[in-house]
Amino acid sequence: MYPTQRRPAYNKAPPSGDPRRTEGWALTEAARRLAEAQRSPDNAEAFMDAVRRNWRLWTIFQAGVASPDSPMPVDLKSNVLSLANFIDRHTVGILADPQPQKLDILIRINREIAAGLLANPTEGAVLPNTPTPPAAAGGGINHSV
Repeated sequence: MYPTQRRPAYNKAPPSGDPRRTEGWALTEAARRLAEAQRSPDNAEAFMDAVRRNWRLWTIFQAGVASPDSPMPVDLKSNVLSLANFIDRHTVGILADPQPQKLDILIRINREIAAGLLANPTEGAVLPNTPTPPAAAGGGINHSV
């Protein structure tokens, strides 16, 4: 019996209809499973299961982003595909040499992307006709690069 047959596939899935919430939840759940596997590296079956599930999730993201009917802007598509490519390569490295510390970057990436997807889309956004705060007007990080 596989570890996934002993417990529900995921905990408290969000209601359908909001892709951002669903994707954010999936990434959070994958990060939780990776962190759990990292804490119990002696359970090789659970460790590899968590790594493979995360890889499968990112493969789904790749397919969606690469789809010709994806509404995502080209620059964002490129960034997501580059990140997915990194995750592919890193995951292959973990499968070849399973070390718990190698999960750190995958957990961090999943949590960061999930936080962005689950945040209120208007948080931090500058709305039309809203004056730009003086601190943001000059210097800082150029996010358009």
